[in-house]
Amino acid sequence: MDSVEADREASVFRALADSTRRQILEDLRSGELTAGEIAGRFPISGPSISRHLGVLKSAGLVRERREANRIFYSLVAERLALHVGRFLGAVCPDQVVVRNHRRGRS
Repeated sequence: MDSVEADREASVFRALADSTRRQILEDLRSGELTAGEIAGRFPISGPSISRHLGVLKSAGLVRERREANRIFYSLVAERLALHVGRFLGAVCPDQVVVRNHRRGRS
């Protein structure tokens, strides 16, 4: 992996380090939401949610679409799956998981 790709992957994991951002990603799993709808789900300020959305967007985990004065956010599931999957494959190969599952270990 080259240094640019390593930086991209690091930005994904930095974005995932925060529980609010992970919850935003879970909320977007069922479809597109406006910034206001996302903010309404959390007991923190709108500007704080905007910062979290900015981190997720910079990491490439969400994309935004503007419609009039509203901003819609959606999950970029393939980017999340690529980077998390690559990491899991490196530290916990499938065959280890399958073998342990068959033996009754988790």
